Amino acid sequence: MSASTPVTIRILDRDYTVGVDAAERDSLEAAARSLDGRMREIRGGNRTASVDRVAVLTALNLAHELLLLRNQLSEQESDLQRALSELNRRLDRALDEAP
Repeated sequence: MSASTPVTIRILDRDYTVGVDAAERDSLEAAARSLDGRMREIRGGNRTASVDRVAVLTALNLAHELLLLRNQLSEQESDLQRALSELNRRLDRALDEAP
């Protein structure tokens, strides 16, 4: 089991220290950079927008994107399952017809 080590990340010019396993440090830092970028986009030129409001709007946008991606994945899984079922039916027919 890896030990959690503190890592400081910077989001909207504020530092946050979080504990993370060494194996997950790079992905945490990448996520922090992505979040910082998204929050800066939403804040835009409005430097007076509260960090709380920007954070909630960013979280809402990310949650919406996540739901869309999950729906797309679910549809793709359903399509794949239908295709596999059809292939299994064809294979069963071919085996039944074989001498």
